[in-house]
Amino acid sequence: MRRHSSALLALLALGAAACSESNDPDIAARATAVLRDAAGAQVGTASITEDENAKVVVSLSVTGMTEGQHGVHLHMTGACDGAGAFSSAGAHYNPFTKEHGLENPDGAHAGDMPNIPVGSSGAGTLTYTNPRVRLTSGANSLLDGDGSAIVVHAGTDDQVTDPQGNSGARIACGVLQAQ
Repeated sequence: MRRHSSALLALLALGAAACSESNDPDIAARATAVLRDAAGAQVGTASITEDENAKVVVSLSVTGMTEGQHGVHLHMTGACDGAGAFSSAGAHYNPFTKEHGLENPDGAHAGDMPNIPVGSSGAGTLTYTNPRVRLTSGANSLLDGDGSAIVVHAGTDDQVTDPQGNSGARIACGVLQAQ
């Protein structure tokens, strides 16, 4: 038993050391999502971090998309069901009942973000600092009781038209998971 206890302690120490090396001490919270299309194939990943100063950064990477600009939004429910339409993700995350669009004088929804540019290879990336959301507790926490999702749309978000910027169908969805 003593040999097993020593081995277990050694493994725990190695695991703790690995975790402390990979964790950024300035990060207060982190969430990730795997984005899937209507067929269930993985088409992207998202990572959201909140630092100790409540700065929230969303990083998104997609593949297999059509070339062009695609609307991206954080949605109010952490679910990606709905017969491929991802309707279970609900509306855009909007705890302060604003109008849609980063350029709307009566906006923006907390979940509104810039379009993600996708090149001819079908790949695209977006990094955006979102000042309207949190991962930690609060009225605008994405990690509330029913969670949140990140959704990519088929078309370009015009950044002003309520409720979704004329960005078209939901083509990819991922549920945010606290890390």
